[in-house]
Amino acid sequence: MATPATPAIARTAGPLDGLRFEGSGPPGAADALVAEHLRLLGARTDGGSGGRFTITGRDMGEVSAGTTWGETATDEATAQAAIGIMAVHGRRDGTPRGLAVDYAATATGVLAVQGMLAGLLARARGGRHITQVEVSAERAGLLTVSQYLAAAGAEEGEAAELAPGGPPFTSADGTVFELETLDPGVWAAFWRALDAPEKAIRRGWRPFQFRYATACAPFPQVLHEAVRASTWERIRHSAESSGADVCPLHSLAERAAEYDGAAPWKLTPYDATYSPARATTGDLPLAGFTVLEAGRRIQAPLAAHVLGLLGAEVIRIEPPGGDPLRGMPPACSGVSARWLALNRGKKAVEVDIKSPSDRERLREMAAGADVFLHNWAPGKAAQLGLDHEDLAAANPALVYAYTSGWAGRLADAPMGTDFMVQARTGVGEAVRPADEAPAPSLMTLLDVLGGLLGAEAVLAGLLLRERTTHGVCVDSSLLGAADVLTAPARARAAQGLDPRRSAGFRRPLRTADGWIALADHSAIPYDVSELPTDQALERLRDRGLAAVPVVTDLADLLASGSISCDAHGAPAVPTPWSFA
Repeated sequence: MATPATPAIARTAGPLDGLRFEGSGPPGAADALVAEHLRLLGARTDGGSGGRFTITGRDMGEVSAGTTWGETATDEATAQAAIGIMAVHGRRDGTPRGLAVDYAATATGVLAVQGMLAGLLARARGGRHITQVEVSAERAGLLTVSQYLAAAGAEEGEAAELAPGGPPFTSADGTVFELETLDPGVWAAFWRALDAPEKAIRRGWRPFQFRYATACAPFPQVLHEAVRASTWERIRHSAESSGADVCPLHSLAERAAEYDGAAPWKLTPYDATYSPARATTGDLPLAGFTVLEAGRRIQAPLAAHVLGLLGAEVIRIEPPGGDPLRGMPPACSGVSARWLALNRGKKAVEVDIKSPSDRERLREMAAGADVFLHNWAPGKAAQLGLDHEDLAAANPALVYAYTSGWAGRLADAPMGTDFMVQARTGVGEAVRPADEAPAPSLMTLLDVLGGLLGAEAVLAGLLLRERTTHGVCVDSSLLGAADVLTAPARARAAQGLDPRRSAGFRRPLRTADGWIALADHSAIPYDVSELPTDQALERLRDRGLAAVPVVTDLADLLASGSISCDAHGAPAVPTPWSFA
């Protein structure tokens, strides 16, 4: 039975209230998403269609944003091929695979709205006079795979094998499910309860643990056999007794039935007010802002990284001894390449949040900040006396941002990690065409998109604060990211239509020496399997068909010229926006 829908969230004042927007020009990469997010943030449309959106309002001036596919790509399929998304998503299966959702376009649209909000914020504070924002899907896509690119350019190899394999699992009675634990002891206890061999349990933990980094998990096949020999009831009991979390894969129809219509973020103004400050000089729109980030893994650190790319000073709160993920292999100059992809350029302050004196020090730091951002476990901030009410008491101007797994919207929610949210919300069905079994992608789709939406929410909160003189509490979640990503497929399911793309959708074609991808809905006129890639592309283009080579080794992108290296020698993708 589907979970009852949670009550729709009442709308509060929006940062774009009183502003109007219109579209113009040729179609862009993410027109529907940009228009929808501008409406959700309070703007009203003057009509028009196209890939350039212009927003205007009294005392706010005019800011426009345009989205394009890029220099090589012409649509979603060719963008995924050209920037490595097909390569990363396909690692679980051993060959490049296209995502059946418009992931590059979704990221592009969110980044475009971020750019517009940042431009409006800079103008409202008397900072840089920004009138235009440009975002390409190719650059947006590079940001989504930046951690994988960083690892490809590191000085050492991966800590876990890059080979096909991974979840989901299937029980003896046909339940397909995801498994989650962050504890090796819990992992071992779960499998022992299913009588799995000890050697396989030991060998399986490392690839399972590192699947967030590698997008594959080649653990021993005997573990799959252990669950296939067990009923779902036994598997659930094993999870409960060991402390592991299991979640059956839900369909898009199930998610559509319970969908509450909530926006991907929630902005709640405080009662207290403050006096707006003037901007400091700087080329970037967030120059002069200070962000305190107490994040872990991907979602919150990426949100803060995006704010840093826009010019904010980001101060990262780390435990005594520093973030242990700094040492996660592979490394560049002794620092984790993946960690640098999310955290380069940030300042770091070590704070023991278990210590009353250090918590007081953190409150004092928050008193002088513009944003406090975290993704702690639900309820932890309140237990520590670091919830929004606690910090707002000392700083009414604070934008308090919480990036969570579920945002409290599902009562029966499992652990709020990327792959569990994918399983629970039908993403596993949406990302694969009809001739593939539903399975969550082992690319961290929702952690990354959740981080981008978290940054968008913070920017919306800062602009709302500027326009209303109220501090703001901001909530975003992986659930919101899943709902944004699957919106078209979920809408088809809600209408009783088949939500999945047709068989073979966005599946690249093998050539004699590589792979090529055609634009969506293009029909291949002949077999290219015996042709070299260059020759196959030339023949297809002579017939007027858009096609690109599929990047299968991310290291090949590092020589493209658009990717630089930071002070540690780690690859750094270009900033996704251009401002004028």
